[in-house]
Amino acid sequence: MPQPHIDVRYVANLARLELSDAEVATFQPQLDAILGHVETLTKLDVDDIEASAHAAPVFGRMRPDEPHTSLPLSAVLQNAPDQFQGQFRVPKVVADA
Repeated sequence: MPQPHIDVRYVANLARLELSDAEVATFQPQLDAILGHVETLTKLDVDDIEASAHAAPVFGRMRPDEPHTSLPLSAVLQNAPDQFQGQFRVPKVVADA
């Protein structure tokens, strides 16, 4: 099977890019090399490989929904710019309905 070829000027036109002749001369061999690598990958036998979203298993991405209790509330609130009755006070962010 012949190596695929895509014209850099065609791709640049799709991306709305203006390339000089020097840039085309630089990018065309790079694009051809990338397409050659892709063709090499298409020849690999992947029938026995299970599809996955990640290359390695991902565990524990979600933290437990529990308050952080290593600090007393007073220590946390001491840095708050505005507090009232042990709670943070924040400016109103919604308009009156």
